[in-house]
Amino acid sequence: MFSIVIPTFNNLSYLKHTIESIKKNTSLNYEIAAHVNDGSDGTIDYLNSQNIPFSHSQGNIGLCSAINNVVKLAKYKYIIYSHDDCYFCPSWDKILNDEIKKIKHNKFYLSCSLVEHSSGHIKFNCGEDLDNFDEEKFLKNYKYINFYDHQGTHWSPLCVHIDMWNKVGGFSEEFNPGIGSDPDFNMKLWEKGVRIFKGLNDFKVYHFASLTTRKNSKVIQNKGDNIFLKKWGFTIKFFKKFYMKSNSKYDGPLSEPKKNISYYFNLLICKLKLVYIKIFRI
Repeated sequence: MFSIVIPTFNNLSYLKHTIESIKKNTSLNYEIAAHVNDGSDGTIDYLNSQNIPFSHSQGNIGLCSAINNVVKLAKYKYIIYSHDDCYFCPSWDKILNDEIKKIKHNKFYLSCSLVEHSSGHIKFNCGEDLDNFDEEKFLKNYKYINFYDHQGTHWSPLCVHIDMWNKVGGFSEEFNPGIGSDPDFNMKLWEKGVRIFKGLNDFKVYHFASLTTRKNSKVIQNKGDNIFLKKWGFTIKFFKKFYMKSNSKYDGPLSEPKKNISYYFNLLICKLKLVYIKIFRI
């Protein structure tokens, strides 16, 4: 049913932890596949020992290319893209499956609610890193720490139908190493008629806050905001506010943005910024 794809970059201990949480807390049919950037830390040996299929690059090819590579290995129709530093809550798959059944079509983007030690949708400290992660505390409390079903999500772990993935061509590789690629993926889905961008309160994931990028400063050098602006003609902030209505309570499929004074004023600011970055080649 679910193909869970995980790009990873020399982050073996967290990858193991993510995979073990999936194995422990999933009951529906699923598969795991990974893309290994480099893998000199033993990741390849581990995946082989677990019979987990993977694609591989000698160096770090970037998040977008890594995801696109590993999705080619997927056998199921629902793609779950996950970071390699997550812990999936029990019954996450049933919660997601129930939501998909209610939608009754494949034009959707569903995601989790992130629980993090100092940010995320839900701020609840079960440990800043793997060494001090309190699994027991998370499992005792995850049902009682709540956000709400929210509008306009572009976060991961996410779920889309493979048909929609293929229609938009996956993640746009001009955003490598990755900053800005998530809202760009949403915008491409929007252009294909997707209007359900829903974050599920009950599908909770404990996230160690982009551990890989925190460990590897070279991973976060692309100017994703500027790439997005040049591509779409407005900023990510504008897109999230006027199209996605991000983090507001979910009240049904999104509609076209209301083109009022606020819309045109903020769009003008986007256009001025676009002129500026083109002049100065930022």
